[in-house]
Amino acid sequence: MREYLLYVDGTWCPGGAGTMPAISPSTGESFANVAVSDLADVDRAVKAARRASDAWAGSSAFERATCCESVVAAVRARRDELAHVLTEDQGKPLVAEAYAEVDELAEYFHMAGEDAKRLEGSMPPSTSADVRVLVLRLPLGVVGVVSPWNWPYTMGAEVLAPALAAGNTVIWNPSSSTSACSAVLAELIAECGLPPGVFNFLPGSGAIVGNAVVGHPLVDAVGFVGSVTTGRRVAESAAGKTQILELGSNGPMVILEDADLELATDATLEAAYLCAGQSCTAGERFLVHSSVRAEFVERVLAATAERVHLGDPFDPDTTMGPLNNESNALKFDAHLADARERGALVCCGGKRAAGHPTQLFAEPTVLDRVTGDMLVAREETFGPVVPVIEISSYSEALEITNSSPFGLAAAVFTTDLERGLAFAEAARAGWVNINASTNVWESHLPFGGRSGSASGRGRVGGRSLFEAFTEPKTIRFPAPRHSANAGAKRPEPGKTP
Repeated sequence: MREYLLYVDGTWCPGGAGTMPAISPSTGESFANVAVSDLADVDRAVKAARRASDAWAGSSAFERATCCESVVAAVRARRDELAHVLTEDQGKPLVAEAYAEVDELAEYFHMAGEDAKRLEGSMPPSTSADVRVLVLRLPLGVVGVVSPWNWPYTMGAEVLAPALAAGNTVIWNPSSSTSACSAVLAELIAECGLPPGVFNFLPGSGAIVGNAVVGHPLVDAVGFVGSVTTGRRVAESAAGKTQILELGSNGPMVILEDADLELATDATLEAAYLCAGQSCTAGERFLVHSSVRAEFVERVLAATAERVHLGDPFDPDTTMGPLNNESNALKFDAHLADARERGALVCCGGKRAAGHPTQLFAEPTVLDRVTGDMLVAREETFGPVVPVIEISSYSEALEITNSSPFGLAAAVFTTDLERGLAFAEAARAGWVNINASTNVWESHLPFGGRSGSASGRGRVGGRSLFEAFTEPKTIRFPAPRHSANAGAKRPEPGKTP
């Protein structure tokens, strides 16, 4: 059985709070032990990161980019290992999803290295003709990163990679339920040539370890990806620091009367069943025009039966694995029970699946006659569910979309591009797709919750975090003399030359 340790100040070490077992959601068996950090470990790691911050900030962007490329090479060399431990730890299907996440992980570090070399300052004009001004972008210092279990590689890397590449030192607290695969990634990062203290890995409870990291007085900035409830606690603990919070949602997919239903059906399967529905960008509400609702439901039911294969995530034919943890599975149960009690029609699925090694396998579920007062329409279910809400018009779809407290991602399906663009501009969401699933997004583009919504603040993606994790420094200095007079002595004040 593998044993994974903490990584603090360039050294692997045991955790002050002992160890925790890594248990596979698909088999129920423990396959590794992971060290658990305590508050003393947090303090030691943050102080190490602080000591290392000046030297790392003073390194060149090209040196930091080289370290990022070392991680890329290691990820590609150990692609099979990373994918297998991800499937074991998280539960996502090896062939259908795990390899893709590993490949995206490599891309995050490659992109961060390239962006580091293009982090530019500026030279704005001064009010005085005899003065020049430089504005440089400098790293903030120490960044605390707390990441979730649904995409343990990419959701960690989307913050870790740009934070490091921009010249910050980092403390990473991954989710407890995917700490084993996170530890393998930590090994790769630790081997890429970073000086001691630049990268620190602290597995353990987010409520204890993560909270201590984000609230530590020597931590300058925080990057958190996770639930709305936890994000609010992080925001309170990190008050006064730079905060990037990518939180949950209840993203709508709108199917208007002129939609291409074949395209919408394909997108629905991706929106509802990718990662067993455990995605912040999952389609959580399907607002379908009354004129096409019946046909849409029939198409989704047929496609679900034919193309969604729930089972052993190591089986190459499996397209959907188990839910990751019992807490999330209980929420799935509660939301479906509430929907049935309030009159929703369970067209397929609707419960945990029998005949599997654990009780974490949830049936792919389609619900019709869903109303806005049901939990599946108001909250983030985080499970494989297609809740269909009938709408009568474009304006009703927009009203329902904008009545939600969430505002992360949305999608609209229509063959009229002008209507699609109008909806996209009016929808209160940080990202809107036209004729594509809510689960489609590109890692180099700005992504995050709409201002004023419960879905977070700030943006991840591409150069967005370089701007968030650096700050401008202004330098004002006398202008050099014109070259024609180079070498001439400046006159003293009040005297002529």
